[in-house]
Amino acid sequence: MTHTKKRWSYSAGERGRNRVRAFEHPDTGGMFLEFTDCGKRRRVALGHRRRDAAKAKAEELAMALRRGEAQPVLAPTLQTLFDIYEGEVTPEKGPSKQRHDRRAAQRFRRLFGPNRKASTLNRRDWDSFVRWRRRSGDERTGHVKGRPVRARVIEYDLKFLQAVLNWAVIAGLLDRNPLKGMPWPKERSPRRPILTDSEYRAMLAVSRMVHPMCELALILAHETGHRISAILKLRWSDVDFERQTVHWRPENDKIGFLHDTPLNETAVAALEQNRSAQLAIGDAWIFPAPRNPSVPCSRHLFRDWWEQMEELAELPHVAGRGWHSLRRKFATELKHAPLRDLTYLGGWKQPQTVVTCYQLPDEESQRAALALRGRLAPEGVVAPNRHSESTHPPSEERKTNPA
Repeated sequence: MTHTKKRWSYSAGERGRNRVRAFEHPDTGGMFLEFTDCGKRRRVALGHRRRDAAKAKAEELAMALRRGEAQPVLAPTLQTLFDIYEGEVTPEKGPSKQRHDRRAAQRFRRLFGPNRKASTLNRRDWDSFVRWRRRSGDERTGHVKGRPVRARVIEYDLKFLQAVLNWAVIAGLLDRNPLKGMPWPKERSPRRPILTDSEYRAMLAVSRMVHPMCELALILAHETGHRISAILKLRWSDVDFERQTVHWRPENDKIGFLHDTPLNETAVAALEQNRSAQLAIGDAWIFPAPRNPSVPCSRHLFRDWWEQMEELAELPHVAGRGWHSLRRKFATELKHAPLRDLTYLGGWKQPQTVVTCYQLPDEESQRAALALRGRLAPEGVVAPNRHSESTHPPSEERKTNPA
């Protein structure tokens, strides 16, 4: 017979009126309050593991319910939300996202204060963070301190705050997200450089001088249009050489998009050559880390290798041009393909993302469009078919044959 360990609990108030129960979560040890407010059963996480503090909060809430003042007592602070989120949600993320969660939470605590009630955040706070973040600049280790940051970096921080507030609503810590619908910061002139075909050929020629894996990565990024982060996490089992397809796992994709796409002959030949050189099959990484083959290569390492390839190819460094410029090249060169097929081929979920952020205008496509331009005929007149010429002379020059 198995015995379940009884969890600690404490009750305050009168049953059926203002009863509040404080209890300890059996797995995490975190403290919760359970009570009825306006006929609705609610459960609130306190964000700590102290029994004495939980008892005091239960008694305080019981008195507030007696007076009809539950909401002010329960309003969680930013410190409470961040502590619970970092303890329950952040550990499920990857290492880089975990580090960003901690940095972003520290920034919001620094600007708004740890004891700021989360429910009181508003549009002025949102705008003030954008201004403050622009002034503070880059704060990452190993980077130029104070270097101006662009809108996407600020948006990354704000998306963390929105994620915390949305999660708090689902967890019952907040009744609503006070910042829902706030506008994301935008750049007036976003940088979206594209790698030309001659530049790609120049980098491909020197890629093996940096590292043998650079050549394969360049080819796959160029021929599949996918993010370098997803490419680096491919396993040999993801490639079907018979069908000439590649399987993109959702856990390795930024947007969690599960899909299979075809490979052209160039990509298949490069993969077969590298598989023979590595003597690897099955779940082995296609791009194993040089010092630890049990894990895939870091995208940060490939960022450094990109800069080395630019230098060897004698290409000037362009801000914002990196592995992602191959993704823009893919979308732009295939703009003649059906948009739905192109979206799937490159691993996008929404067609408007391709048109808005990845396909760039080019003079050749514009001239081809002008060459195919039609002409509007005057009202009531049928426009002649410009693809076929009439074999008859103009009507005023034709002579009628009298009967």
